[in-house]
Amino acid sequence: MTDLTSHPWFFCGIGGSGMLPLALILKGTGATVGGSDRSRDQGRTPEKFAWLESLGFTLFPQDGSGVVSADQTLVASAAVEDTVPEMARARALGNPRMSRAELLATLFNAAPVGIAIGGTSGKSTVTGMAGWIMDTAGRDPTIMNGAVMKNYVSPVAPFASARVGAGDVFVSEVDESDGSISLYRPAVAVLGNVSLDHKGLEELRVLFGDFLARAEVAVVNLDDAEAAALAPHARKLVSFAIDHPQAMIGVVPGSIAEQQTGLSATVIDRRDGSTHPLDLKVPGRHNLANALAAIAGTNAAGVPVAEATAALGSFAGLARRFDIVGTSPSGITVIDDFGHNPDKVAATLATLKVHPGRILAFFQPHGYGPLRQMGHELAATFARLLDGGDRAILCDPVYFGGTVDRSEGSERIVELIRTEGGQADYIPSREACGDRIVEIARPGDRVVIMGARDDTLSLFARDLLARLP
Repeated sequence: MTDLTSHPWFFCGIGGSGMLPLALILKGTGATVGGSDRSRDQGRTPEKFAWLESLGFTLFPQDGSGVVSADQTLVASAAVEDTVPEMARARALGNPRMSRAELLATLFNAAPVGIAIGGTSGKSTVTGMAGWIMDTAGRDPTIMNGAVMKNYVSPVAPFASARVGAGDVFVSEVDESDGSISLYRPAVAVLGNVSLDHKGLEELRVLFGDFLARAEVAVVNLDDAEAAALAPHARKLVSFAIDHPQAMIGVVPGSIAEQQTGLSATVIDRRDGSTHPLDLKVPGRHNLANALAAIAGTNAAGVPVAEATAALGSFAGLARRFDIVGTSPSGITVIDDFGHNPDKVAATLATLKVHPGRILAFFQPHGYGPLRQMGHELAATFARLLDGGDRAILCDPVYFGGTVDRSEGSERIVELIRTEGGQADYIPSREACGDRIVEIARPGDRVVIMGARDDTLSLFARDLLARLP
């Protein structure tokens, strides 16, 4: 890592879910790292930035003042506009620039054993599970996650979305949304599912097919038709599935028992016929699929299935992934969730529908562009899974500035949900949505707060719980 630590680094948007863990890992290798963030300048989540400063990161306003030398490498996501002062300053000084994905791929590809977690949904959870298995197995992994891993949270690490290890294993989620998945050379490539999110299916099939072909071992979900169709790209295949009878790692039929806050099942390794009890502290069939992906992925890297399955009994889950904030005195439960595309929203709502009680689903879209890309599928998901007295409540998409086209927003999605027969409200401001929820919530309701790219949603969920009777 000497070439990475021999000069200083500057992260534009250091507090972002993809940037923060990368900055932590780079600093953990001994590099000098500074950064800026528009959220810090706007006063959002000040505790996160105070924590980063306590770790020795030097933070600056996003005004270009932190870029002081041509020696600094500027790290910025592809979404950062050239008009941002750091970008202009770096251009003037001639600073080298890396995208977030390029830096992550450089770190990942340097590891002897890289386990890359791909797919449209579930990547962060599978990454957390696989990392925890590797840690429990004594492999001392480095873990790069887009979400806070509860197993690693402590008073000195409240935003633990990365773990810096000294072992030979690097576990990371890899992103297809910007095409950067093509940069990774994994020992093990895990593919959970392939569905519409940021790109069309034709493009996704090419990206994920090539991803599997580059790996020494490809781990594929046979329950997902699109993923299964790509399995022939694998040089060596380990398959998993809940229902598919040919999957190497699967579930004994009839063994699944779902609880409000967890799930149990019996895992079967059809290669030798062995069975292994699985007890998860996270609920929903989608998390059973995530667990099988992690078991299969770590098995491909040398961990016995029995050991991997047992390790998941102590996996605590991720922040904002069906995160139960609490229950009000009258019995209204508030859940904080990252659901933002049709697959993730469907998984969360399906988990809630297993148990009785009305659902009030608040949804803050994570951008105007994604809303245009998948609005119809999103509306159909809400209409299909919410019934009876259930209700969807949408505010305007999150917007932190920039030049994005804002002509089509949440009101169109609400119209589509109603056209499909669902009940939905469009209330432009998030605060007014909270007022509406407090007004209509009653004992036994489950209020789920959904959305991405906005840390303040967790604060909104906590404040809402405090206001409920």
